[in-house]
This record gives sequence, C-alpha cells and structure tokens, in this order.
Amino acid sequence: MALNIIDIAKLAGVSKSTVSRYLNNGYVGAEAREKIKKVLDETGFTPQRQAKGMRTKKTNLIGVIVPKISSETPARVVEGITEILSPNNYDILIANTNLSIEKELEYLNIFKANQVDGIIFMATKVTEKHISVMKNLEVPIVVVAQDIEGFSSVFFNEFDATRDITNCIIEKGHKKLGYIGVYEEDQAVGFDRREAFIETLNEKNIEIINENIKIGDFAEESGYKLAKEIMEGNNPPTAIVAVTDNLALGAIEYLIDNNYRVPEDVAVVGMGDSKISRVITPKLTTIHYHYKTAGRKSAEIMLEYLNEKTIQKEKMVKKVKINCLLIKRNSEKSNCEKVLMIYIWECSYI
Repeated sequence: MALNIIDIAKLAGVSKSTVSRYLNNGYVGAEAREKIKKVLDETGFTPQRQAKGMRTKKTNLIGVIVPKISSETPARVVEGITEILSPNNYDILIANTNLSIEKELEYLNIFKANQVDGIIFMATKVTEKHISVMKNLEVPIVVVAQDIEGFSSVFFNEFDATRDITNCIIEKGHKKLGYIGVYEEDQAVGFDRREAFIETLNEKNIEIINENIKIGDFAEESGYKLAKEIMEGNNPPTAIVAVTDNLALGAIEYLIDNNYRVPEDVAVVGMGDSKISRVITPKLTTIHYHYKTAGRKSAEIMLEYLNEKTIQKEKMVKKVKINCLLIKRNSEKSNCEKVLMIYIWECSYI
C-alpha cells in the first residue's frame, strides 16, 4: 500500500513527529511504538525505504501505469523497464488500469501524492484531464506507446508499420481490402494506423470501401463481430487488415466458422507479433513491435531525469521513435515467404 507519514499517523492515532522518530530509530514510547508497528505490519509499509525518503526526498520507487497487466504487450514493456531500473537500485510499483481512463487518472494522482521518484505511463487514450494532471507532477514522467507533445515519449513508427502490412497484402494482388480497427481516441493504434491504411490505399490508387472499415475495441470478440459485418456486407473484401493480432484472430475465427479458407479465400494480417500468432493455423503475417526495447528506453530516459540535480522540463523532453518489423507467414497467400524481415529496426532521438 502506498502511504505517507500523515497516513501512518492518522491510522496509528499518533502525531507525525512520533512516526518520524519511529522511522528514524528515535525514542518513541512503548504504546505508540506498538500502534505504529501494527499499522506498518497491516499495510505492508517498508519503514527503511520511507525513512530514507523522508531524509533524502528519494524513495527509489518508480510508478509504472499499464493498461492491462494480463496482456502480453505490457508484460514485455515492464520486463524492459526492470532490466534497466533494477541494476540501478530502483524498484517499481505497477498500477493496472484494466483499460479504464478513470483508473489511469486515479493512479497518476496516487503516485503524485505518494512518494515515487518518477512515473512511466503506458498510455492508450490521452485526454485533457491526463495532460492537466501530468503538467502538475513534481516528479518526471515518461510516456510509452503514445507521442504526447511536451512530454518525454517512447513510441513506434506506426505509419511505416501500417503501410508495410497493407502493402504486403496489396502486393499479393488484393484490390478489395477490409479494415478492423479500434477507437480513434487511442492516437497510435486507433487514429494513426487507420490514417496510414487509408493513405496507403490512396497511394496505390485502390478504392476505399467505407463500409468495409470497421471500428471496435481490443477484444478478440470485436474482431469476430466486425469480420462478420464486413463479410456479410454488400461488398466483401478478399483481404482484411486488423490493427492487432487479437482482432485478426477474431476475424480468422469468424472466417473458419463460416467455411472460408484462410488465406485462399480471404487473407488476414495483424499487428503485434503475439506468441499465439506464431502457433495458430495459418500462422499470422503481422508486425513485430519492440515492446521490451520501448520499456528499456523509457527507463533509460527516466534515469537521465533522476540523475539530474535540477529538472528543467522544457529542456529535458526526449522523443524516441522505434521502427517495427514486417513478418510474413501464412495468413495472406499460400505462396508467401515463411518469414521476411523488411528492415532492421533502430531507435532514433527526434
């Protein structure tokens, strides 16, 4: 539980100065000592770390906000973060929002109030409320997966990634394409990928069939439902671009349930290179995102902040864009290559 000295004092029914003396090994009467100890034991509070924090204003804790801890993507980001922070004597507190904007705002405020040295925020939708809270933080923050103006951000080259996966389908001779996306409030996954898909079709002089562009959420069930709407519409496509592997899996499930052959009748591609994309039949053509690298880069930027004696936000904003890999497998056309790396990824400070 994230507590401060005031919280401990209230729970124990003693003064702040008494708690401070206890945490710093000063004299505290037996009755007060027992009350404080009981609160610490019940809450899991760590006196040694907090005592140090009260003296140095540092706790060596970094708050990490993730959208869904059970998902493979955040797990890879967190792995990268810990690889950098742990050897530098920082621990992390993980806040799982379960894709709730309200929870994101709540955890930003909790971390703001409860003695973390910095925040790494794996963002989805970013609202004006988010920006307002982030601007008022007294600790550094690094955003992962979204490029937010005015804040250090580690994000992906969504345009090129989507263009590559769309061109992969077009180069196989497909002229009627469907698209399964997510809400555009998610700038990277929802808005940027959709715009890149449309722009790629325009560049190739391929008709954009608006009724075949469907928007839902991240659930596999959404992929199933939207594939049904597309294939049972007036102008069904011969290929479907899904903005996540999860949505692609839902689309493939619908197609198989309705006696379509994948990829012979309808090709399907995804984005994310999840573990399941490599073992399903057919194996999924997809985009590989370097999520672990993004975690490492975000932690490296955080350490740069923490190693500065003074933080001038306007001078310390850093942007890291990470390119992605197109991986061809079996879900687009039967004659496609097994695996093809289109280009080598690199990180660039911009």
